[in-house]
Amino acid sequence: MNRLSANEIERELKNLNGWNVTNEKLHKEFQFQDFNAAFGFMTKAAEKCEKMNHHPEWFNVYNRLVIDLTTHDAGGITQNDVELAKILDTLV
Repeated sequence: MNRLSANEIERELKNLNGWNVTNEKLHKEFQFQDFNAAFGFMTKAAEKCEKMNHHPEWFNVYNRLVIDLTTHDAGGITQNDVELAKILDTLV
């Protein structure tokens, strides 16, 4: 899997809802109604991530979830990260 160029990332961001690049990672902050809703999302997301064998960096406090996507083996953002971002958006 090859790292995307800055131009490729900018092009892909136009098709992602609310994602940006922070610290060279695809980044999005989600807010849910409560902890159960956030945890339910994380459970559904974990199943998709495991099937892809691609695991996000995430941080959860109560109803907030911060997700960062990068492909460590490629040293940056890849098409795999973009695809996972799209999948995660469908779970909300």
